Amino acid sequence: MIHSKRLAQLARKLQRVKTTGREDDACCTTSPVADKGHCAVYTADGTRFEVPLPYLGTTVLGELLKMSQEEFGFSSDGRITLPCDAAVMEYVMCLLRRNASEEVERAFLSSVATAVACQHSGSSMPPAALHQQFAVCS
Repeated sequence: MIHSKRLAQLARKLQRVKTTGREDDACCTTSPVADKGHCAVYTADGTRFEVPLPYLGTTVLGELLKMSQEEFGFSSDGRITLPCDAAVMEYVMCLLRRNASEEVERAFLSSVATAVACQHSGSSMPPAALHQQFAVCS
């Protein structure tokens, strides 16, 4: 017979796998309130990320927030939507966790700015092309 605490742990783990599609993805949740010390942001494709508050002071997230304001303005629903998709945001989180150099951050921001400019100009830079520009971060 399985203990009730273990059953509750397995249920939470199954819920995480079910909602995020991955067992080890701790940044994406379905809770309406961000964990203590985190800020909830959304990507352009609607994926939610909980970003640790110290990351908000970084160059990369600061620039993404500026781009967000220019792209989406201030929404009435209170959501912060970043002008990138979930795969790009996962890469950003990886860069921040690894304390990437300022040069790497500038190169990344240049790529994102180019992709956003291409979307506005009518030419379409496929999302795969943007993802191929990034180094593997695992």
